[in-house]
Amino acid sequence: MQYHPTRKHRWGVILAGGEGVRLRSLTRLVSGDDRPKQFCPLLGERTLLAQTRNRIARDFSGHRTLFVLLRSHERFYAQELSNVAPIQMVVQPANRGTLPAILWSLLHITHLDEQAVVAFFPSDHHYADEAKFMAGVELALGVAEADAQNVILLGAAAKHPEPGYGWIEAEAAISTRASNGLLRVKRFWEKPSDEVSQELFNRGCVWNTFVMVGRAQAFLDTIRSAAPAVSQALEPVLPPCREMNPAMMSGVYERLDTTDFSRVVLSAAPERLRVLCVGDVGWSDLGEPQRVITALSQSGVERKWASMWHGEAAAASAAC
Repeated sequence: MQYHPTRKHRWGVILAGGEGVRLRSLTRLVSGDDRPKQFCPLLGERTLLAQTRNRIARDFSGHRTLFVLLRSHERFYAQELSNVAPIQMVVQPANRGTLPAILWSLLHITHLDEQAVVAFFPSDHHYADEAKFMAGVELALGVAEADAQNVILLGAAAKHPEPGYGWIEAEAAISTRASNGLLRVKRFWEKPSDEVSQELFNRGCVWNTFVMVGRAQAFLDTIRSAAPAVSQALEPVLPPCREMNPAMMSGVYERLDTTDFSRVVLSAAPERLRVLCVGDVGWSDLGEPQRVITALSQSGVERKWASMWHGEAAAASAAC
């Protein structure tokens, strides 16, 4: 699908700096090395990163798509991103969590486009119904272009009480419902207990896909309010220029604590957040081997390594 040329202030950011530790045993079986799952062809011939890149291409120009990466992963992404300009790659010297990664990308984008509307996408998730999901992204982009204040989170309809996911609880009152289908966020629940996740499921709460849309300035205002120390550490090092100083960023990252965006920023500012439920789009974060196997089975794709994984899992179970 082709990008619409009039959407000149839309920026897509693909977050591809995760380590993928929980899936290491599976990705090692598939690729023969310790690459993170986003650089692995788990659900077909293309990597999860390539699938994400293709998924969002309709709404975001290739020239306005940023990739947030880790320097230590360069051997895994160098060939795949060989046609991407260096200015579109935010290469972090170390993994310090999602907050520094998101903040750095926002500062870089606002230096290039002060009117930017930004959407963040994890690079290692799966959507069985991509068209329905991207229709939700399109709606959220339209709202963000008209609303300079709020950040929009995309939620997926929960199919079962999954304690391993983050959940979003929306305000229940009908008066909070906007005509565009967005609801005010009441609270975040990050990987709740089995009992709490069952309660959230019963109350109709949604899974947090960690796809976020909003004006770049709205994101920055929210971060500066919730995490001033991180903002004060990064912003002076990123002057309004097109090139970044790797050595200077290494020094900054050495002093940063690992900080999670959801826990530190989103949880602290629910009044600035809206949630849009995209329904049942077959979403999975592919964070555990069984979720990958389930997604593979549902997609009808046959992979030789899947039978090998079942064999290894059975052997390990028998040995216990």
